[in-house]
Amino acid sequence: MDCRALLFRQLPHQPKLFLEYLDHFERVKGFYAHPPTMQAVKRIAGKLEYPRERRAEVAELLRKQNVALGASAETQSNLERLEKGAVAIVSGQQVGLFSGPAYAIYKALTAVQIAEELTRGGIPAVPIFWMATEDHDLEEVRHASWFDQGRLKRFELPLVAEAGRPVGGISLGAEVEPLTREAAEFLSNQGSDLLAQYLRESYRPEETYGSAFAKLFTRLFAQQGLILMDPLDPGLHRVATPLYQHALAERDALNEKLLQRGKDLDRAGFDAQVKVTSRSTLLFYLGDGVRQVITASNGKFQAGDKSWARDELIHLTHAAPGKFSPNALFRPVVQDYLLPTAAYVAGPAEISYFAQSEVIYRHLLGRMPVMLPRAGFTLVDAKAVKLLRRYGLTVEDVWAGSQSLRHKMEGASVPKTLSKSFQKNQKQIQKMLTQLGKQIAKLDPTLRGTVERARQRIEFHLEKLRQKAGKAQDQKTGLISAHEQYLDSLLYPRKALQSRELCLLPFLARWGASGLSELQKLSTGKKIGHHFILQLP
Repeated sequence: MDCRALLFRQLPHQPKLFLEYLDHFERVKGFYAHPPTMQAVKRIAGKLEYPRERRAEVAELLRKQNVALGASAETQSNLERLEKGAVAIVSGQQVGLFSGPAYAIYKALTAVQIAEELTRGGIPAVPIFWMATEDHDLEEVRHASWFDQGRLKRFELPLVAEAGRPVGGISLGAEVEPLTREAAEFLSNQGSDLLAQYLRESYRPEETYGSAFAKLFTRLFAQQGLILMDPLDPGLHRVATPLYQHALAERDALNEKLLQRGKDLDRAGFDAQVKVTSRSTLLFYLGDGVRQVITASNGKFQAGDKSWARDELIHLTHAAPGKFSPNALFRPVVQDYLLPTAAYVAGPAEISYFAQSEVIYRHLLGRMPVMLPRAGFTLVDAKAVKLLRRYGLTVEDVWAGSQSLRHKMEGASVPKTLSKSFQKNQKQIQKMLTQLGKQIAKLDPTLRGTVERARQRIEFHLEKLRQKAGKAQDQKTGLISAHEQYLDSLLYPRKALQSRELCLLPFLARWGASGLSELQKLSTGKKIGHHFILQLP
């Protein structure tokens, strides 16, 4: 199987801070606790202190969650290892329809592989996947894009009246039945009755976005022993209560530090990912089932039409911990309060977030895991490989944009006889211009520049003529447009990386049983910070 590794800086649309973190850690070490290396993970894992009572309580809560989902023997074994002292390699993602974009699975695979490598090296470690069920952005999780014979197919559930509530608890409803039926049939036609069965068993009308995602991941990662974590669990909120209270008690000091961190990032030439104001806090309040921002002003805290003094709100976190949830900057800190996390596997934007969260980690937790970038993949099927070869293209050419791609395809589609004629005449013209240029330079050296500009203009117009000939050829055959759409839809769908837009399930259906394990092998700690261009078998 052909495979080519790229560094993240070779990919389009990568955050500046993320690239500096990977390539020049010394420049940004003031914003992060550790460099993104396996050596750092091993060092943190070796000295990580985590309260025994909290470990036992969280392990038991996770056991109940995972057993209810149908946890495999491998997952239950990892739960036992967690309870006995293993460190956690954690990743997480929103609970997207039909598993969401491919990178959700890539995150889980990276966590699984890093945990296995640590364990083989003598450091017991288990992979845990934090499902972002408390997120309230239903728009981001209610749809999925699949690649289907050169076109994008969109599955989408309605934007229900429950929008604004934590998405993990929103029911899928009867509307999911025809979508599941169609998607399962698609997977069967692609060659995997097993994946079709997984989808039918997971995505039922009575399920929620959270439970359906969890059941699908439980089945997909049964052999890898992935532990799933649903933060909507009231028990986890109860365990996290002391941290909520600490965050409220220290709100003023934390806010000052976050405001200062925003200024420091701006001064260093980076953008803060989360806007922090003088009224910001780190918590949401779940009022009437809707997630509301808690703000602070003049010693009072407010969410919607409710208002509390600080002591009243701190008491409420104890009395009703399930009414509270962390914001984007506080969420990872809560996660790593609940778990003995040695490393967190994140995407580029997430790693940029952590430059702000580091302030909270340091102030409230006193420790922070290593941030590791997830492995990235662009999968190229057999037809795309043939098209790339036919037009002399690379995947990077597709990423460069449709205008550039079209020009190259048109230039390469000129009939062979005409193409040879172009090449022959271009060489003759270049030879003629070179000889003419030497003669003119002898006559008047100041005309060298004029000759060079004339040569460039002639070559430019010849290339334009070649492209127009290719375009004329396309108008006769109609192939280039179809081929361009195929490559765009597969490799750069909606001007985004494949992993951010397309669901992985159709690719796995075509790949077969070895697909996940092959991807996992490439998600190794030895290749941190790489994106793989991978030809499907």
